[in-house]
Amino acid sequence: MAENEEFRRLRTDHGAYDQELEALKRASPLSADQQWRMSELKKLKLMAKDRMEAILKHGRPGVTA
Repeated sequence: MAENEEFRRLRTDHGAYDQELEALKRASPLSADQQWRMSELKKLKLMAKDRMEAILKHGRPGVTA
């Protein structure tokens, strides 16, 4: 199933973004590039989470938004 593969990829990506964010949080002070990367990681992590939630919602018949 393509959705299951997509969900697994998103979950893996979400975890990787989270790990990189945690590593950046421990690095202090942050350079401008690191601050930019942290901002991008937060956006990517949120997009992955939103897509995973959409897959779960779509996969459950009878559930309405």
